[in-house]
Amino acid sequence: MSLRQMEYFLAVVEESSFTRAADSLHVTQPALSHQVKALERSVGGALLERMPRGVRLTAMGRAFLPHAQLAVRSAHQAERAARAAAGVAGGELHIATVHALAVGLLPGVAARWRSLHPEVSLVIREYGSTEALEEQLERGVADLAVGPEPAGWQGPLLPAGREELVIVVPFDDPLAGREAVRLAELAHHDWIRCAMEPLVDGVLVLDRACGALGFTPHTVLRTEHTSTAVRMAAAGVGIVMAPAHMVRGAVGEDCVLLPLDPPWHRPLAVFSRVPLTGAAAAFGELIGAGRGPAGSPAQPDPHRPARQQAVDLGRTAV
Repeated sequence: MSLRQMEYFLAVVEESSFTRAADSLHVTQPALSHQVKALERSVGGALLERMPRGVRLTAMGRAFLPHAQLAVRSAHQAERAARAAAGVAGGELHIATVHALAVGLLPGVAARWRSLHPEVSLVIREYGSTEALEEQLERGVADLAVGPEPAGWQGPLLPAGREELVIVVPFDDPLAGREAVRLAELAHHDWIRCAMEPLVDGVLVLDRACGALGFTPHTVLRTEHTSTAVRMAAAGVGIVMAPAHMVRGAVGEDCVLLPLDPPWHRPLAVFSRVPLTGAAAAFGELIGAGRGPAGSPAQPDPHRPARQQAVDLGRTAV
């Protein structure tokens, strides 16, 4: 079997049609059919069921599909890596990340990248959790990932600063004038919860922390994305916990950010399956050098009152 045959097979699956797949690949339909049949002969059975209107995967095809996707993605990544090894000379750099970092951290980094390396375009792929991010990176969808530092990562990993989690409240909240707030003071507030909320040892970090203080957050609304939750908080629906950099990037001055006392932090990292070279290495160095809006190593803030030792959430999901 060949990489081209797998690419043709994936195109037919994506388009659910030999005709549309041939058009997308700019080949004739007989040539496409010939390659797919050759692939089926090499694996020993039918991968696709030809139907009057379209095609669908057979049981063998369903088993073959994820491996073909990985093979094709890995081949494309290998080609990009080989070209990048000679330096930042052009092409595309594929970056996987989580939604909050795509909104809060990466816009500033991408702007600096464009000024330094205008010949290399960026492709950003967003995921809803670090589990999905790590899984997709392992499957070869990107050249590198930017996210909360993963536990037990076996490939290259560069520290990228850390982010602070804050409480977002509307302007008319009684706490809006405070410089910081203790979690125990929020026991009687209504909460907005997000599917991307951090996890610690499989437990939502907010539930874990509030439970230790003897209360359960009263949830009035749940959302999928952190940016949606922040907009809801700004509108006065309730309060929400979110990364500080994401809040500033998503809603600007439409709400009030309250640091927690003690503050909550978690480390960020740039990580990859293979050694970072060329454009990937340059991007990792750019994030590591600037540390971005997510924040730099712990420094005292002269504008905030003295507080207890910061809470380091460590390696968590988002």
